[in-house]
Amino acid sequence: MVEQDNMDAYLAALDINFALRKIVCLLKPTKEITHDPATGTMKIKTITTFKNFFMDFVIGKEFTEDLGPVDGRTCQTTVSWEGDKLLCVQRGEKQGRGWTHWLEGNKLHLELRVEDVVAKQVFQKE
Repeated sequence: MVEQDNMDAYLAALDINFALRKIVCLLKPTKEITHDPATGTMKIKTITTFKNFFMDFVIGKEFTEDLGPVDGRTCQTTVSWEGDKLLCVQRGEKQGRGWTHWLEGNKLHLELRVEDVVAKQVFQKE
């Protein structure tokens, strides 16, 4: 990760406590994304020195996502392509929750949303 914006406000909107928000905002996660177009399966690994988060799904198919490592919640999640962007909608306790991933050159952009708060991260491809 090379850029981050508004992450503390995003985590506060998820009801993450102050101390944990400060730790998370200092982390520099890496992303590993694999996609099998033949089956529509995708895996996204977010790796940090503090906690890792793994997400396996089929594009366009709703599934129950365990967000325990993030905020202790579960939600109904659907990830689909919207043009050249990967759009995630997470239906559950928090309104307007989800994210969008897209590539611009050798940078992977991530926009995280919950309620009316938006945070952004940018990752540099190695």
